[in-house]
Amino acid sequence: MITYLYWIVIISLASGLLYFLGYKIEEWKIGMLAAAGILIIGFIAYHFHFQQVFVKRYGGVMSINVPQGELHLAATWKGDNLWIENYDPATNTCHFREYSRGNLLQGQVSIKNCNPLLRQPVPESVLPGAASKYSIQP
Repeated sequence: MITYLYWIVIISLASGLLYFLGYKIEEWKIGMLAAAGILIIGFIAYHFHFQQVFVKRYGGVMSINVPQGELHLAATWKGDNLWIENYDPATNTCHFREYSRGNLLQGQVSIKNCNPLLRQPVPESVLPGAASKYSIQP
């Protein structure tokens, strides 16, 4: 809803500027350039600043595509940046990718030999004292 309000304000501002400069003052060329400038600045401001702020704080909507061949595991916010966790079964690697404002990839952490789909119990020999602590007595 907040996204619609933002675009209504930007389009109204551009239309009002076009009406005032083009129709009232009869400077259509300047009015068209000013309206186009407002629309371009509004688009850039939304894409590179307001989109994630609207989504996180005010319930806006955004979409991110999962790369081909990967499986989505989790998503979380750190500040105003979105972190996405995906699993690539071809390389057995988990990827944490940070999407900052503007959906530009800012950082990536890769964990090799990560297989969250085939969770196996930890062998008792790895856990110190686990065998005696949890062993079943006949």
